[in-house]
Amino acid sequence: MTQIWCNGQWLPAANYPGSAQDRGAFLGLGLFETMLGLDGKLVFPERHLARLHKSAERLGWSVDLPGLPEIAAELLEKNQLTIGRARLRLVVTAGSGTHNDLTPGDDRLVWLSAFPAGETPGSLSVCLSPWPRNERSPLAGLKTACYAENIIALDHARRQGFEETIFANTAGHLCETATANLFLVIDGVLLTPPLDSGCLPGIGREVLLEMAAAHAIPTREYPLTPRSLDSADEIFVSSATRGPVPVTRCGDRGLAVGLVTERLRALWEQEIRV
Repeated sequence: MTQIWCNGQWLPAANYPGSAQDRGAFLGLGLFETMLGLDGKLVFPERHLARLHKSAERLGWSVDLPGLPEIAAELLEKNQLTIGRARLRLVVTAGSGTHNDLTPGDDRLVWLSAFPAGETPGSLSVCLSPWPRNERSPLAGLKTACYAENIIALDHARRQGFEETIFANTAGHLCETATANLFLVIDGVLLTPPLDSGCLPGIGREVLLEMAAAHAIPTREYPLTPRSLDSADEIFVSSATRGPVPVTRCGDRGLAVGLVTERLRALWEQEIRV
């Protein structure tokens, strides 16, 4: 039986205690982190907590979650996920309250679940989304429960024969994909949209930029346009659970897996096992 951790208690997943009035459920007023578990250990817990705390501060919330690595390790053990990769989801809901007040209700939930992650794909195909990302939204840069926009865009991509979709923002600059950050390599330089493009400050993005700097890979956070995709020698996407995944088809264009992508992939595999 699948177990979850919720507000300090261990529960069967079927007994999830969410209130019918929880604004996280019917208004999408909530935050979440998707994290990698590897051989029974949570990867990058401090980075995920730091991002969650910053996001909560923007909503006027506080989240106190001491002992996350230990809780995650116990959760993985309870669910027999101590070998290989697992996907952990940490969720903070608003609880009950009025529609014009962000204050968390007394019944708000902080819960953690874990499931098998499956293997990281060897490559992906991507298209450009017909809908823009609003870089001036009050939710820009937050990983919130308001996720339907991403699901709709992914469904549209699937119907077109692609596995992922790239959002441009309202200024016409590339932002991110529906589930990951975006990287291009042009003339040997690693490029990624800056945070003011509206993209999520991804954990994978953060780690990869640090690794590139540490290994003398030229890197720039730079405004990119859809035309940049045509100039790219390499394209890859990254997330905390998958790391860098090469793009081998972007629209009608095929791409090879390049040396920068391969090098960063190898460095990533080393980093998550530290």
